[in-house]
Amino acid sequence: MSAWAVPGIPEIVSGNDLTVVIVAAVVSDSGDELSGGLQDGDILTVTSKIVSKAEGRSVQAADREQAITDETVRVVASRVNATGVTRIVENRLGLVMAAAGVDSSNTSDGTVLLLPLDPDATARQLCRALRERFGVRLGVVITDTVGRPWRMGQADIAIGAAGIRVLDDLRGTVDASGRPLAVSVTAVADEIAAATDLVKGKVGGLPVAVVRGLAHHVTELDAVGARSLVRIGADDMFHLGTKEAWLAGFDEANKRLARSHDTTFEED
Repeated sequence: MSAWAVPGIPEIVSGNDLTVVIVAAVVSDSGDELSGGLQDGDILTVTSKIVSKAEGRSVQAADREQAITDETVRVVASRVNATGVTRIVENRLGLVMAAAGVDSSNTSDGTVLLLPLDPDATARQLCRALRERFGVRLGVVITDTVGRPWRMGQADIAIGAAGIRVLDDLRGTVDASGRPLAVSVTAVADEIAAATDLVKGKVGGLPVAVVRGLAHHVTELDAVGARSLVRIGADDMFHLGTKEAWLAGFDEANKRLARSHDTTFEED
């Protein structure tokens, strides 16, 4: 597998056609007007920031807290820190992340960016247009940076995808020792996103990258998107932060006691 960033992507503004921008950069980088240097089985990763900018998903920084509230479906945890309050929430895309994904990095002074409206739909549109333009079968992943429970630092994940197998389900196969695999499902799209973050970086102005060597994960356009990577419902064993879960349990215990004994405990 090899991965490289595509140079020459200009600053994106609201209304830009990302297909046109990406095609121009890829062709210029390769010097090959016919193929753009792309091959069957290549996968392009696109940082969500430029999708948000093209969609005009910018708001004033003064409205950041309200924007987080508006993008929030459920508060998972909230903590006071030296700079204010950090909110870990589930946003309208089903993603659990800090500040609902509202971000002030790599955007104009005095503004913040919201996540794209529908990253899977944007990925499908880009993938279809790029396949038609270059005449090759490729995939597209839209990425964003998130923190991870129990791990320091951030990594890129897929928040939109098209034309690739986002999960590689290995259950029912056997490992190198012949033992059956019962729970192994590889998050292919997330691993591709994280790999290309290493070549795109955060400060180099390189929001698009190409991965080559993973053609076996490239599929038809109607394959499920990145939304299928979100763990929800009964599969979500960590629905709340520890403090919030404790308080919820305490409140429920009080309610049950009140119903059965007409008494309540007081929180210490």
